[in-house]
Amino acid sequence: MNKIAFIATCAFGLEAAVASELRNLGYSDLKTSNGKVCFTADLSAIIRCNLWLRTAERLLIQAGEFEATTFDSLFEQTKALPWTDWLPIDACFPVEGKSIKSKLYSVSDCQAIVKKAIVEKMKTKYKTKWFTEEGPKYRIEVALLNDVATLTLDTSGLGLHKRGYRTLNHTAPIKETLAAALIYFSRWKPDRALIDPFCGSGTIAIEAALWARNIAPGLNRKFASESWPQLSKRDWIIFREEAHDLINHSQKLGIFGYDNDPSSISMAKLHLKQAGLQNGILFEKRDIAQLNSRYNYGYLITNPPYGERLDNEIDLLYRHLSKALLNLDTWSFYIISSYLQLEHLLRRKADKKRKLYNGRILCYYYQFFGPKPTDLTGPFSSK
Repeated sequence: MNKIAFIATCAFGLEAAVASELRNLGYSDLKTSNGKVCFTADLSAIIRCNLWLRTAERLLIQAGEFEATTFDSLFEQTKALPWTDWLPIDACFPVEGKSIKSKLYSVSDCQAIVKKAIVEKMKTKYKTKWFTEEGPKYRIEVALLNDVATLTLDTSGLGLHKRGYRTLNHTAPIKETLAAALIYFSRWKPDRALIDPFCGSGTIAIEAALWARNIAPGLNRKFASESWPQLSKRDWIIFREEAHDLINHSQKLGIFGYDNDPSSISMAKLHLKQAGLQNGILFEKRDIAQLNSRYNYGYLITNPPYGERLDNEIDLLYRHLSKALLNLDTWSFYIISSYLQLEHLLRRKADKKRKLYNGRILCYYYQFFGPKPTDLTGPFSSK
């Protein structure tokens, strides 16, 4: 197991962010394709990537990949893979599946065949006809795309967006992984102020603060692979202690979250506390018409309301936003929205647009660049 093939999955459009994170962790042989970044690394990557990846959705081990156009081929090639290197005799190994544009289109049949093939392979080592499956869980997936089968083991368990701090449900939440990607694509740095004027439950602001203070996003949660015998409990303790030591508690922050809904602000404050960032962000009830800042330069990064839920109110909201942005004429604005008339209502063409998905909603990340800062008096110099 010197070199293991991994797949870091992500939402479409976030591949560049995931690849950048992996490079920062020291992994270099990266191959990017739609919704995933493939790479090879040693066993410790299971811990490091699950703890540190902010924009990826899951970390998978690629057990094998091959062409499969018949059930016999799927069975034999699955059985030939080294499953016993991973699965102990008491492993619980449910098999999930999906099939797109493939001759083997029956997902339930593919799952059953893969399960049977793995059992047959395990029988050759463990010399038993029955497996209790009462031990550690190894979720296996068979994914068929254009007749190519990819078999993986999930090291993460719950999706990596499940940081653990967001325990209350908001009406239109943005995933933590997407929020972190918005921060990454904006190129925001902690020495500049940041405002989210539609903060909702606080996700964008909290993700910015976690990144700024170098707090590992997976530090306070559990992963499926923590019960695997390939990794000792001591291994996990060592990497978590290292992550704690790398936190920059002294990093000054100028992060603000506003919303006109008092229940959202209460929710954001609770999530802030649960993220361990009580002194890092100011959440405050404030209408968009009250948007302003005492700082000369900064970043506005937001996920404003959009979609059918607003009906005819959407135009009015964006017109209010357009007017409010005049109070921040030296700032840069980064807005994710599915609303195609955004540039028209803001009366400004975006300097850059990036196609992203918020859940299943196709959106654009509109980027409006402000002037280059000219102040020399410090990062949070006031007007």
